[in-house]
Amino acid sequence: MFSVSLLLLLTAASCVQCQVVLTQAEQLVQGNPGGSLKLTCACSGLTLSSTNMYWIRQAPGKGLEWIIYYYSDSSKSFSQAVQGRFTASKDSTNFYLHMTQLKTEDSAMYYCAGRSQWKKS
Repeated sequence: MFSVSLLLLLTAASCVQCQVVLTQAEQLVQGNPGGSLKLTCACSGLTLSSTNMYWIRQAPGKGLEWIIYYYSDSSKSFSQAVQGRFTASKDSTNFYLHMTQLKTEDSAMYYCAGRSQWKKS
């Protein structure tokens, strides 16, 4: 068994009267090689339907690794390391990472991040 450590990348938007908060319920989850896990990033202060979301991870002793960009089911991309094993989805308040066929090299700190489509008026 190996552990998949999770740490949430908290972001705050710099705009008047708005606060963006991303929270992670799970502090530490463990999975078995070949098994599955689901991570949840709860989002408030932004409209997920118009937000670019990302999953990023950092393995022990290594740099940050982008693994998933997700805007919608028709606009998403995955790193080769997780292609075909990891997927993402979102609803009105949560951004999810669905991990299957886990490998020991998936042991890492996992971060979620978001970038809204801000328009100047």
